[in-house]
Amino acid sequence: MRVTRILLSAVLLLLALVVQVSVLGRLQLPGATPDLMLLVVLGLALVYGPAGGCLVGFAAGLLADVAPPSDHAIGRYALVLCLMGYAAGLLRPNAGRQRSALSALTVVASAAVLSTLLYASVGALVGDTAARHVGLAGLVFSALLYDVLLAPFVVPAVMLLARRFDGGTAEAETDDPGGSGLGSLARYKTTREASPVPTYKKKRTLGLARRP
Repeated sequence: MRVTRILLSAVLLLLALVVQVSVLGRLQLPGATPDLMLLVVLGLALVYGPAGGCLVGFAAGLLADVAPPSDHAIGRYALVLCLMGYAAGLLRPNAGRQRSALSALTVVASAAVLSTLLYASVGALVGDTAARHVGLAGLVFSALLYDVLLAPFVVPAVMLLARRFDGGTAEAETDDPGGSGLGSLARYKTTREASPVPTYKKKRTLGLARRP
């Protein structure tokens, strides 16, 4: 990742963590807690792509794992956000710009449901049965509701900052997502196909016509 990406991601994740712990975590809302860290990861992944989203998600999850008052095993949330960042990065639109608000909300809604289910599943594997006692259906529904309501205020702003500080890298990666020069090769073939070829054939035809 570029230095500007790392710095911007670090600032946004730290700010989101502070708000998550000091504000959202103390609202005592029924069911789940609005997941600001997830929304920031999704916004960055939709601009940076799968590799960047995976790294940002892992860093965000690790911060949430070690930040007090964390009560779960370290690495559990890092795994969840790492997978969510990678999956959202695969859905990155052209030049990191969403064509409609509905597509971004669909990504957020899917990530809210999948992250809650994945977090509860990993917890069940390590012996954490808190989700079972609270009610998994209630957690999924509340997480979906809170994250979708909060997304319009977070995801577009994060994507705007990411594009502005990225300096056009997202557009270049979209032209050649694999970094293998296939985009340049396609433009080269198009240029060659459009080049005028019939000039040589016309000359040969005229030369043959002048023979006795």
